[in-house]
Amino acid sequence: MRLHDLSPAEGARKARKRVGRGVGSGLGKTAGRGSKGQKSRSGGGVRPGFEGGQMPIHRRLPKRGFCNIFKKKIPIVNIRDLARFESGAVIDEDVLREAGLIKGTYDAVKLLGKGDISAPLSVRLPLVSAGARAKIEAAGGNVVTEEAGSTENA
Repeated sequence: MRLHDLSPAEGARKARKRVGRGVGSGLGKTAGRGSKGQKSRSGGGVRPGFEGGQMPIHRRLPKRGFCNIFKKKIPIVNIRDLARFESGAVIDEDVLREAGLIKGTYDAVKLLGKGDISAPLSVRLPLVSAGARAKIEAAGGNVVTEEAGSTENA
């Protein structure tokens, strides 16, 4: 078998319809659109979802749920994720972003207490859970909640 012997399978390639090219073509005059009516006109047809004036399905079905447009986007970071930082490091949102622990834009970042930590770290985040705060302070670090600007165990 050579390259010039290759050809598509039978029926794999179909010629496109050339409409409106005379009555002899079989698709002349009305060009396959039939006679008269909304769908025969240029620019005619109905919008997607239109059911001929019957109440559309998207209006017949009941609506469920609620989407709070004021909801805050808050990613979570766990204590175990901070193990990669060296002792005495200052952890804030920018450091977490550089480390790849958070991506995108958020209203705040919350630190949760899942996992353990041994190195003393200085954490400067707006939201820190009580469990995470206790573990950081037990390891000799300190926690600063930035929004309030208050320092605990500094």
